[in-house]
Amino acid sequence: MSRKPNTLDLAKLEAIIIDALDDMKAQDITVLNTESLTDEFDRVIIASATSNRQTRGAANNVHEKVKENGGDVLSTEGEDTGEWVLVDCGDIVVHIMQAQIRAYYNLEELWDPSR
Repeated sequence: MSRKPNTLDLAKLEAIIIDALDDMKAQDITVLNTESLTDEFDRVIIASATSNRQTRGAANNVHEKVKENGGDVLSTEGEDTGEWVLVDCGDIVVHIMQAQIRAYYNLEELWDPSR
């Protein structure tokens, strides 16, 4: 079962998310194409933050910027702890993680086995 796509074009949505992460000084932003791996979403964007506050702030900024541009945010998870916040934008799932959490879970390897 595939999910509802975002109302924004994929390239535009990706650019909005990356700009929102850059605005909040997120680091090591990585975009992975997952079209051949799942029907659930087309991209995974992973970014690092240095604190709970920055992680939550970056997630909030992604949420606001996507909505401001007419896009959809289906859900946000992890804001209570701030170590790893996920923003589900339909076609793109955004993971904002503190460095140690990112290294431990290594989502890049999960979603891009060639790494």
